Amino acid sequence: MDKWILIDGNSIANRAFYAMPPLTNSAGLHTNAVYGFTTMLLRLIEEEQPTHMMVAFDAGKITFRHEGYEDYKGGRAKTPSELSEQFPLIKELLKAFGIAQYELGGFEADDIIGTLTRIADEKGVQTLVVSGDKDMLQLASNQVTIAITRKGVSEVDRFTPEAVGEKYNLTPEQIIDLKGLMGDASDNIPGIPGVGEKTALKLLHEYGTVEEVLANAGSLKGKMKEKVDQHREEALMSKKLATIFREVPLEQGVEEMAYSGYQPYQLSEAFRKLEFKSLLERLDLPSGSASGSDGAGEEGQESAIETVSVEADGIQALVDDLKQVKAVLIEATGENPHHADLLAIALATDTKAYVVPADLLLSEQGLLLKEWLEDEQAFKQGYDMHKAELALAWNGIKLKGTTFDVQLAAYLLDPSDSGQTLNGLSARYSLPHVPADEDVYGKGAKFKVPDQEVLHVHLARKAEAVRRLAPLQARELEESGMHRLFYELELPLSSILAGMEKQGIEVRSDTIAQLGQEIEGKITSSMNEVYRYAGMEFNIGSTRQLGEVLFDKLGLPVVKKTKTGYSTDADVLERLEPYHGIIPSILHYRQLTKLQSTYVEGLLKEIRKDTGKVHTYFRQTIAATGRLSSQFPNLQNIPIRLEEGRKIRKAFVPSEPGWFILAADYSQIELRVLAHISGDEGLKDAFIHNMDIHTKTAMDVFGVAADQVDSNMRRQAKAVNFGIVYGISDFGLSQNLNITRKEAAQFIEQYFVAFKGVRKYMDDIVAQAREDGYVTTLLERRRYLPEIKASNFNLRSFAERTAMNTPIQGTAADIIKLAMVRMNEKLAEQKLRSRMLLQVHDELVFEVPEDELAIMEKLVPEVMAGAIELDVPLRADVSYGANWYETK
Repeated sequence: MDKWILIDGNSIANRAFYAMPPLTNSAGLHTNAVYGFTTMLLRLIEEEQPTHMMVAFDAGKITFRHEGYEDYKGGRAKTPSELSEQFPLIKELLKAFGIAQYELGGFEADDIIGTLTRIADEKGVQTLVVSGDKDMLQLASNQVTIAITRKGVSEVDRFTPEAVGEKYNLTPEQIIDLKGLMGDASDNIPGIPGVGEKTALKLLHEYGTVEEVLANAGSLKGKMKEKVDQHREEALMSKKLATIFREVPLEQGVEEMAYSGYQPYQLSEAFRKLEFKSLLERLDLPSGSASGSDGAGEEGQESAIETVSVEADGIQALVDDLKQVKAVLIEATGENPHHADLLAIALATDTKAYVVPADLLLSEQGLLLKEWLEDEQAFKQGYDMHKAELALAWNGIKLKGTTFDVQLAAYLLDPSDSGQTLNGLSARYSLPHVPADEDVYGKGAKFKVPDQEVLHVHLARKAEAVRRLAPLQARELEESGMHRLFYELELPLSSILAGMEKQGIEVRSDTIAQLGQEIEGKITSSMNEVYRYAGMEFNIGSTRQLGEVLFDKLGLPVVKKTKTGYSTDADVLERLEPYHGIIPSILHYRQLTKLQSTYVEGLLKEIRKDTGKVHTYFRQTIAATGRLSSQFPNLQNIPIRLEEGRKIRKAFVPSEPGWFILAADYSQIELRVLAHISGDEGLKDAFIHNMDIHTKTAMDVFGVAADQVDSNMRRQAKAVNFGIVYGISDFGLSQNLNITRKEAAQFIEQYFVAFKGVRKYMDDIVAQAREDGYVTTLLERRRYLPEIKASNFNLRSFAERTAMNTPIQGTAADIIKLAMVRMNEKLAEQKLRSRMLLQVHDELVFEVPEDELAIMEKLVPEVMAGAIELDVPLRADVSYGANWYETK
């Protein structure tokens, strides 16, 4: 039996927005209305089991009702931008749910729902209407129940005709008459002035309709008779305005409302973008994505490939078939590839997928297969070959001959999707379904390697997916102009990184332990200083206790409150810094304790006992700009602005006696890229003549000579220079410089007057992005910006800022990657023993034997400066020492 659910989209979104506490995702978008709407949808689907669903929206502010009454809804306040920006997100979410949505110019959501309930009445279909608007009660019938939300969207009151009668002693049709008499302030429907709900109900209980009340006005007494006589037209018009129109010319039929349940992969992707982690866990949704899928490739479609579980006596058959292998899948569990457990490898031909357990591969019987893996002429296509190379390396196998990496290709083709799982990619390309790893292994504490049969089938499917995906992605890379970026930069870099990571960098545990003791002493000193300012001892790490000290005891101005009390986050403390001496002490205490826990205790845990080194893991497929990120441990975030943080680098030493650590970093690479891309003559001239760029900016912005630029001017100019690169707003700059937004806006405007080429570049790149839908770096790396054409201001503004800064940041990232590839070639060509160990932002770190110091001092900056030709010179500053600290 059919069951319809019809939802008043605008009304429910509005109710959810005001009922839910403020929520934002990491991109800064408000999501509280979307979250409330989502929880309501999930409850309805679970409880009602509908066969048809539809959400109706108002198409615009002007409807047919305005033709007779221009002030209809005229008193309403403007919808807050925090709510209006969420409507596109709600509509996208409905697509992920597979729920129909409808709007039609000139009509309201009520009218669309009213028309569909009329059809439901005619067909005898049980229907539930969900709204926050009591006008909907007029639609109640034997088939139609009206659910009116209360307490936001978590609870509803259900109204059948009997329930309407019990509450109001009226029929559903009389709800229109009720509104005609009493009006509706929310819709600016006037009614009869002075007639409220109580009086209107009394009149209707006696006379039945607005028309009958007017016809019997002579029977009324005193002021009531006078009011009714004077406002006859308003009462009739109000009734007309309150009447839901039930003959909307729908362009969508009942068939489009059919609902068969949500697709887990599509909903998972939507929840991940909205960052609804609790809902992902609550529904136990898969980790993959299904963007771009038209339904093929979803769960249920099986691969026809034959799974062959290889045993010792069958390995020769695999060796005989190696020339037919089109894809290899190295399966190692664990996030950190330096400690991953190698489970098995799967090799796919056009018809079979051979699965070889790790113990067989590593045994004497697996020797020929190991030789194939190490053969540079045996070409291999795979998935996450960076991690695969590391997992094999720690098991004594040097993987060579990689010609394609499906994960790396997926990242280039869509850098905004950080998942790139084979589960999601198979769905996107409409290939046979590959279960998400979490669905096979479980997640968290429930992780467990399944029995061999289940495991081998899963790995066979993954290998088959790689085989099918590689040619499709190769074609897309060619069509998008990223062919060279992939084959000449990212793919070789993947192997270079694996080599650096396996090599590792030696870290002296005794040095770190000694630094830890020094920091511990400074933590105690800083803590005592906080106590002295506070006049008492308390737990500085407790937000509640710290808030009580700062705001109740010391009386500092309250900047921000949370549901649980005062906020004491970093932004709040930085704003309070001018008010009291305790604040710098608290900030210093926090810096020291983080340094101690993350980089003293943390680094000690990461030193491998068998090598005495830390082996970080560089991720190529995380940052949308193309930047590398570092894990296990993260060596890119050591806080070197703090002297205690810089000293951590003393523990990083060469692994060979008599060797040195050599470091080279690009000088202001992003600003040099900006000078080249924008073509601004002022910026170019500064770099060509080797001027201090921040002094040059201060000169042009403040209109002074070089010798008149003081330290504060240069500091402000530096903030603007780097702010421009990162798309900073006047608000962001005002926070950085502790000035007003007006002053910050003027500063930015002065900058653009001085550097007109930069402004033109910003304008042109946004226009280009709007036309193309993406921006590129100088090496053709793409970043797609679908929100650049969004009608929503916040979405569009974020995309515009991204369009401005991605070509700059992305090109800088490409350049240092290119330098790494070139440097690796030079080390091999010149047969140098020096080794590249780390890449940290714009810096490359090497360990160098003493007899190669002179060569490397010259070679490294030359290679880095010559990585790409720009209109301004690139410059890399080089230095060396007994440890990493001494290179500065």
